[in-house]
Amino acid sequence: MNFVQQAGRIILFAVITISSNAIAQENSSITAVVVDATSEEPVGFASAALLEQGSQRYVKGMQTVDDGKITFTDVPAGTYMIRVTYVGYKDYVREDIGIQSGRAANLGNIPLTPSGELLEEVVVSGTPPAMELGIDRKIFNVAQSTISEGGTATDLLENVPSLQVDVDGSVSLRGSSSVRILINGRESAMAGSDITQLLQAMPANSIERIEVVTNPSARYDAEGQSGIINIVLKKNVRLGINGTVNVSAGSYDNYNAGLNLNYRGDKWNYFGGYHFNRRNSVGNGLNNIEFFSNNSITENSSKSANLGLNHGVRLGTEYYFSDRTIIGASGNFSLRGNNRNEDIYYTYFNNPELTGTSDRFSRQDEDDFGYDLNLDFEHNFRRESEKLEANFSFGRDTEDGVNTFDQTFTDPSGVQDKRVNNTGEDGRNLNVQVDYVRPFGKNQRVEAGYRTFIRRSNDSQHSAYFDVDQGTMLPDYDLTNDFEMESSVHALYANYRKKLTEKLGFQVGLRAEQAYLNTEYISFDPELSPEDRVAVGSLDYFRVYPSIFLTQEFGDRHQVQLNYTRRVSRPRGWQVNPFIDVSDPINKRQGNPNLLPEDIHSFELSYAKFWDGVTLNSSVYYRRVNDVINPIVTTAEGAGGATFSRWENISRNESAGFELISHVDITKQVDAMFNANLYHSKFHGSEEFHIEPSEGFNWNANVTANYRIKPWLSMQARADYQAPRVMAQGRGIEMFVINAGMRWDVLDKRGSIMFNVRDLLNQRKWGGYTQTEQFYRYFESRWMPRMFMLSLRYRFGKQDFRRRNDDEQRNNGMEGNQGEYNEGGGF
Repeated sequence: MNFVQQAGRIILFAVITISSNAIAQENSSITAVVVDATSEEPVGFASAALLEQGSQRYVKGMQTVDDGKITFTDVPAGTYMIRVTYVGYKDYVREDIGIQSGRAANLGNIPLTPSGELLEEVVVSGTPPAMELGIDRKIFNVAQSTISEGGTATDLLENVPSLQVDVDGSVSLRGSSSVRILINGRESAMAGSDITQLLQAMPANSIERIEVVTNPSARYDAEGQSGIINIVLKKNVRLGINGTVNVSAGSYDNYNAGLNLNYRGDKWNYFGGYHFNRRNSVGNGLNNIEFFSNNSITENSSKSANLGLNHGVRLGTEYYFSDRTIIGASGNFSLRGNNRNEDIYYTYFNNPELTGTSDRFSRQDEDDFGYDLNLDFEHNFRRESEKLEANFSFGRDTEDGVNTFDQTFTDPSGVQDKRVNNTGEDGRNLNVQVDYVRPFGKNQRVEAGYRTFIRRSNDSQHSAYFDVDQGTMLPDYDLTNDFEMESSVHALYANYRKKLTEKLGFQVGLRAEQAYLNTEYISFDPELSPEDRVAVGSLDYFRVYPSIFLTQEFGDRHQVQLNYTRRVSRPRGWQVNPFIDVSDPINKRQGNPNLLPEDIHSFELSYAKFWDGVTLNSSVYYRRVNDVINPIVTTAEGAGGATFSRWENISRNESAGFELISHVDITKQVDAMFNANLYHSKFHGSEEFHIEPSEGFNWNANVTANYRIKPWLSMQARADYQAPRVMAQGRGIEMFVINAGMRWDVLDKRGSIMFNVRDLLNQRKWGGYTQTEQFYRYFESRWMPRMFMLSLRYRFGKQDFRRRNDDEQRNNGMEGNQGEYNEGGGF
């Protein structure tokens, strides 16, 4: 069956699913934009509080940023009032805001009237919003992350609580790198088989917020050992023409530039943007190995310089058929060019095959192009809170590269090892998703939906080596092959939520997934028979993933939640690809097409407490992972002084820990966010791979502080410490990083000048040791030493366009009408 036929059947099945009354829910939300009543420009840093109408009990609070936007998510049904305050303006209060279950209320513009006070003589109270707590997620608003300005999405993720980023750009959540990373709620086709490359090309200032979901419900894809990270991109939905332009320049010739434009009228909303990123990353490292059999030692040091030139374009439009129906189309395009250089210097001791030294120079040029196209649909039925959402998306990514290796030895004198690898990748993604929402009365909700995701990819590598006797390059058939992979998941889910009392509620969910992973390895070795040149792998399994959430509120401002979910971590492209990576000849690596998916069971007990100026969220969690996927390092056969690592399933791993996140307003000018994660990790070992059990405590902590010196001048600093961590075959080393930045708003806050320094003490490094029965290895890498970055941003636009029925729209929004688009969350 070809790709188009399969897509047609998927769409037909989705239509049948809709007609079968699959039902779902959507959390209520309130949005608005705070503007100056005279100039109608957005007001940044205004404080907004959501209160219950009758008791005036505090429910939620936040502070606007540059766009003046207010967003309160996960708001229970009821009647509320909003109070907005800002120094130099009169207090604004809107009362009797009716919110119904599953409805999104858009209040339009909230005008603030100047009070006549002199802004230069007062200090703004409150701080930019940092964290919001949803029922199933933590939301980190990153628009005011001064220390990440001018950087990439990877730099931004480094500064989000609960997350860590290693030397390769791999992101970890609560100590696990098996985390699902989504962009606007979906897996991006532009990422290809490696999301880290896309994150390193994506500008940090294109991101509005980061959502961290540690125990996702059945509505979400079951993929990801430790949970989901959803990156929500910025999108302007204010009426009129608006835009932002930004430029950045930093150490080591790092540059950024971008332009975002948006036009919103009565029926149409158009948006688009272009971003350019020149990322130059320099680093160094060392890797020392001692083999116990003959006491031979191989030491090496390395220097690297990776240059990326990245262009990104985003275009989209939305059409409002009515207050109830919206359709949108968008496209994202990415063109990335990468030049990776690495010089490795070896020294050999007591090695029977090699003595003296050798120098190895690696040069890689790679061009990537990717795009994804999205069609979104949203309809709100006449029945209260009944809602249908659908998405169809298709994407493609291509990659072509040339990698050359040139190594010269001093003994035997003049021996040269030269190799050229030509690589390619071509992948296609297809996503079809339908969600349907309907409540039953005031205290019950049911949600259900369907999703299919298919990825097909073809990876090729053609390797040639220099033959000294013939004096020419010859093909190396051991390293020349094609690898084709098709991965697909078809899923149905249902959630049921009910409030048993005013304070006690529960949600149960079930997600059923049928997954396939088919691979084909093709050799070009002419000495093999045709039937021996092809190796086929197949993985076909059906699993059911339950989820249970129990929530109890105590008093006005604190609650406890207990939840359990079952999840899965499926092998990724580089883990199942049997290509042998010889970029470092003494540390060869290979994938395994026969890997089984990890089976994860996760429990979490969380407690949230709110005081005036203090937010506390703490969690106790336990996670058991069966069939753990891990690279197993052994001695390479037939290669003196070399190791060989291959991905394998090794027994199970258990982690139990405690995490604390707290945001504190220390004074009217100073606030801080604290995060600490302590957990015990236990690997049960594997007799098959001769791995002894290992266990130990791991912990990391960070603090981010903001100081508003003046209404137009602020500072931000972050300190991050990661203690030595337990690994399957060894232990990692500690890491400590400090970042700092300053922001100066100019031109009536239309412009901003930002300066930051990353790794202030110039000591960030990543490494550890591996120990087996055969050898001991210590490795260490440093990347991007202390770097300075200067950024300029200017916001422009008009807001004198108004809907003819603006007042009517506001009234409908106050009654809970969700015909308006919910900014940032997409469809």
